[in-house]
Amino acid sequence: MAGLLLAFTAAPLAARAADEPVVVFAAASLKNALDEAAAAWTKETGGTTRISYAGSNALAKQIEAGAPADLFISADLAWMDYAETNGTIRADSRVNLLRNAIVLVAAKGSGLRVTLEPGTDLSAPLAGGRLALGNVEAVPAGKYGRAALEKLGAWDRVKGQLAQTENVRAALLLVSRGEAPLGIVYATDAASDPGVEVVATFPADSHPPIVYPAALTKDSVRADRTASLLSFLRSPAARPHFERQGFVVVGAEKRS
Repeated sequence: MAGLLLAFTAAPLAARAADEPVVVFAAASLKNALDEAAAAWTKETGGTTRISYAGSNALAKQIEAGAPADLFISADLAWMDYAETNGTIRADSRVNLLRNAIVLVAAKGSGLRVTLEPGTDLSAPLAGGRLALGNVEAVPAGKYGRAALEKLGAWDRVKGQLAQTENVRAALLLVSRGEAPLGIVYATDAASDPGVEVVATFPADSHPPIVYPAALTKDSVRADRTASLLSFLRSPAARPHFERQGFVVVGAEKRS
């Protein structure tokens, strides 16, 4: 009788899980493109999503703490490595999804132009203001930005003038509102905000490659539909949504 009761109890729970949205934890820089792509998946399959955007570091820690996510999309390899090391993702589902670039932005109409080359000094264009970027110890865009500034020999002159934020979209907002004269954000972020303009693009060899990996979480109770969503995000049908925002689609390439 106890076994029969357990079977009847488990069945409705499984049915409810199947009907609930796929919960996605995604890097803040993905918002515009992923919202579009997820809506396209919903239209094609009828499945629904609930997406939480934040810094990859915060999301990885939340998943580690037991947050009920089904899919994790990070803005760098390091935080996905962290999740894999802690056993919170399904390693066999992990793929590289997208690539990006980092740029230097100013408020629209600023007229600023900067050449990013060895020996670059950002003191003049900052004019005593602060350089907005994600936290350089934890947020992927901030870590890429610091690496690029160090490679170009510009770090020591600006490290005391930073406005560090919890995610890259917050850094973008500081520049868009005119609260910081310059910011380091992803090229895709710059494309999403009409209040900013790109004043320079960091050389690709000045920082580690910017790769967005994705993986199902170990505790997902909607694995089949989550796998369907991830498959769609890697498909030609999703490509225009990402490319329109400036991402480079890796497609089906597995991590090396």
